[in-house]
Amino acid sequence: MTAADDPVPAPRAPQPPGRARIVLAEVSRRDSRAERTRVELAQQTRVGEALVRGLVRAQLALALRMSLVVLIGLGGLPWLFAIAPAVGRVTVFGVNLPWLLLGLASFPFLIVVGWAYVRLAERNEQDFTDLVQRPER
Repeated sequence: MTAADDPVPAPRAPQPPGRARIVLAEVSRRDSRAERTRVELAQQTRVGEALVRGLVRAQLALALRMSLVVLIGLGGLPWLFAIAPAVGRVTVFGVNLPWLLLGLASFPFLIVVGWAYVRLAERNEQDFTDLVQRPER
């Protein structure tokens, strides 16, 4: 018998992948804490009230901080012009500096503060959502 007379081996059927063990008890335990927290929020229990109160306090603190930034940023300009009258007499492109700062520069400043507030408020809400949906460790 020669090498040419040897029969060609038939291709093997692909083997199925190994079995994976799925334990449903672990999955249900992982979701039970998040579900329990959602129920406490919906039923307004003491824990749910404490969580919501924490979110409201964080949002209020953020609003107060941003209000302070606006108060110092815009409210400080008249004080600057009263304390240093030479600054109030400066002209830029033929327009007095106080008019430029209060009339034109205040709008971009307020837009930036508003954008920062929305971004930080959404971060507070995302932290709250992550806290509510965090699985038990």
